[in-house]
Amino acid sequence: MIYLVLVLAVLLSFILVLIFKPKSPENIKLLLAFSGAFLLAITFFELIPEVYSEGNQKINSLFILLGVLLQVFLEFFSKGAEHGHMHWQLSKNQFPTVLFLSLSLHALIEGVPVSEANSILYGILVHKIPVAIVLSIFLVNSKLHFGWSVVFMVLFALMTPFGSYLASETTFIGTYRTQLTALAVGIFLHISTVILFESAQEHTFNLKKVIGIVLGFGIAYCL
Repeated sequence: MIYLVLVLAVLLSFILVLIFKPKSPENIKLLLAFSGAFLLAITFFELIPEVYSEGNQKINSLFILLGVLLQVFLEFFSKGAEHGHMHWQLSKNQFPTVLFLSLSLHALIEGVPVSEANSILYGILVHKIPVAIVLSIFLVNSKLHFGWSVVFMVLFALMTPFGSYLASETTFIGTYRTQLTALAVGIFLHISTVILFESAQEHTFNLKKVIGIVLGFGIAYCL
């Protein structure tokens, strides 16, 4: 069931963009701010205690730092698409392979800690929806052939549930779930803090964004 929810979150975002045809993702900045705060809070409330409850704490901390570095490396190729930035120019028959691979690896790892027993699923969904909307707007308004856009979004939608499956107890990779979860923590910490810092551009006070961030923290605490 959780796999279906993760896939539908992306595909429905793509369908909504096709229906309403927004030209710019500017209107979802508040949703991005909320999602960054929510994901950060869920990471602190759920994932960090889980990571430090077992194994070697120093090794787990190392994997968290590696997750931060990995996300920095991925953003060198994705140019910040994971937190709502799209700085790409696509030709009609050119599939954006580099963008797809970097986003797919990010989505694959973020699926590791997802299970029916924790609240991180909500954090992933709240993070994934605005990113999927921004990505869909970019693909639909680009010169990329529509068929390639559909292929991109369908494969991208499958990556997070695939990551969740790979990290389950039924697979060999699942034996390293704690270390992979720590890696995901590092990625989430980087992504969420970048979103929050960008929500306060030019260090100006924006009451709507502050309310969105506070709501993100509050709702995550109540789960």
